[in-house]
Amino acid sequence: MIRDPHRIGLLPITDFDGARSAPMPQDRLRALRHRGAQFRERFLDEAPVRCARSVDLLRIPYPAWYAFSGVYAQQLLKPHMVHLLSRTVLIQFKDFEGQLRTLLFTPADFEAGGETPYFKRLSEQTPKFLHSTIAPIYSTVPQALANMGVAPAQIDYISYDHLHTQDLRRWLGTGTTPGLMPNAKLLVHRQELASVQGLLPVQADWYCPHGLDGIPAERILGFGGSVQLGRGVALVHTPGHTEGNHSLVYRTPDGIRVSSENGVSADSWAPEHSRHNGIRRYALATGAEAILNGNTQEGSNDQYLSMVLEKTIAGASATHEFSNVVPSSECTPHWLFPGAPASHLWGETAFGTPVAA
Repeated sequence: MIRDPHRIGLLPITDFDGARSAPMPQDRLRALRHRGAQFRERFLDEAPVRCARSVDLLRIPYPAWYAFSGVYAQQLLKPHMVHLLSRTVLIQFKDFEGQLRTLLFTPADFEAGGETPYFKRLSEQTPKFLHSTIAPIYSTVPQALANMGVAPAQIDYISYDHLHTQDLRRWLGTGTTPGLMPNAKLLVHRQELASVQGLLPVQADWYCPHGLDGIPAERILGFGGSVQLGRGVALVHTPGHTEGNHSLVYRTPDGIRVSSENGVSADSWAPEHSRHNGIRRYALATGAEAILNGNTQEGSNDQYLSMVLEKTIAGASATHEFSNVVPSSECTPHWLFPGAPASHLWGETAFGTPVAA
């Protein structure tokens, strides 16, 4: 039986309940923008998290058609591939009882995740001597933790905005093999769990087969809606990219950060400011205020609404013209795949110093 996260001190967030129920999409948009602004004002009263550190893991080639859905549909000349840089984020925060907790967001096990059908086919079609050039690795998750001075046993929770490409057995263990993070529990939306158990072919191409097989049920905390983990940390349900997608929201000394893979660059949430002509012109021609990451498009209307909600919660940056939404996998320039937008690159970010074991 999947454990109830509310029983371990996670609080439900009701701010967005019913906001997507109106028949008219524009009414849903107005409701979410209004609710998002109210949630932002309340969340700004939260204390900043103790520490937030992101670490580069690896680059992966990714079709530009997916990365910026719709932008290239009417262009004769278009980039074929871009590069996504996958990162993990370590958050340390106080729970509601004052205890220090550690969350690891998007810790990709890319060795096991290579069994994801889409990337497995891509790997098989690429000569092996080119793999390290096309998909360079900067760090593994254990290396990233060691470099931050954080022991795997310190991790209380791991979470992913959605479970595309993820194999969690190495981190959480199975009935016969202990996990590398012996105290960690997976925080995942119940809809994402339901989807994994009965995928359609268009979905299954992006999920790692058997990625949850054998993991003890007590290691999985399924939640509905949105939840707050502790002081300054929340997981907000942002469906669209997948039905169970959720976004990490955390309070920083300079405001609020939001992270998900609904989009893949700063341009995705503010296309009208993009220095990439194709993206900016598309936004100006259509009025779009978000560009979807569209490899599956389980719900494109919901995804658009979610991206507007994300940037409403995050707010605008004080140092550049983009919002404080940090894609969990960021489109970054690479010599093999020129043409990727680089209006603003987040890179690795750091707030505070991790408390070591």
